[in-house]
Amino acid sequence: MSYILQKSKADKTVDAAMYVVLGLFALATLFPLYYVIVMSVTPFVEVLRNGGFVVFPGKLTFAAYREILSSPRIPQALQVSVTVTAIGTALNLLVTTLLAYPLSKRFVPGRNAILMALVFTMLFNGGLIPTYLVVRGIGLYDTIWAMIVPGMVSTFNLLVMKTYFENLPQELEEAAKVDGCGDVTTLYRIVLPISMPIMATLGLFYGVTHWNDYFKGIMYLTDKTLYPIQVVLRGMIQSPNVSQELQAINTMELAQLPPETVKMATVVVAIIPILIVYPFLQKYFVKGMLIGAVKG
Repeated sequence: MSYILQKSKADKTVDAAMYVVLGLFALATLFPLYYVIVMSVTPFVEVLRNGGFVVFPGKLTFAAYREILSSPRIPQALQVSVTVTAIGTALNLLVTTLLAYPLSKRFVPGRNAILMALVFTMLFNGGLIPTYLVVRGIGLYDTIWAMIVPGMVSTFNLLVMKTYFENLPQELEEAAKVDGCGDVTTLYRIVLPISMPIMATLGLFYGVTHWNDYFKGIMYLTDKTLYPIQVVLRGMIQSPNVSQELQAINTMELAQLPPETVKMATVVVAIIPILIVYPFLQKYFVKGMLIGAVKG
């Protein structure tokens, strides 16, 4: 005999209240993005007519997008950001994997001391000035590598990957070694193929960090041709003269556009790549965080 559990009126009321709260939270989260997109396609006349705040535009214009993409600055900055993100993420995953795999083996000599040293870096660091001097001293200053090499390994991501490797079935590695595989071959042929979820998770972590990073560009770069998109966007937000900051080809048309519209359009262009990639890897976010919380 089957029983159908029915929610009481109080339970339904609580559920309805929770849905309302979550809906309002989602609206508050998505509205800033919606507002940025709306402002980037709203004609200047309509912006002035509504006192600078438009939620539902009557007309749409893509003049700001045409102008910023016709400028040599934005496409060049996007190319730099894509290059830094792609190369940096690949190197991050490579170095993190080569460090996390041996640390996941309890028989490795000095394992605990190395882990303690790595965890120590999560609490203390060398400081801004020493890091700057190191970057200059090893010849990375004013090169694209200054945005990649410093902070090559995230200790948090390293611990997450180490925990994932520890949870893999040891029988697979033992069988590979019985077949004559060495440690490198076992890692390449056995461990990595079944570790794609953690690779996707940490790859997304590293990629988003590289894409959003502007501090290294400000600290270590003086050549404007090497500026990533976030540094250019920061300069536009702080500069009262957007046309001069962009060095646009058609400065006359750009001068007729409101600075806020150009800034909003640049923000949208800067976040589009992440919005495209994120939905495909989002499911790994929660799994990766849970993996790191199982055991340390």
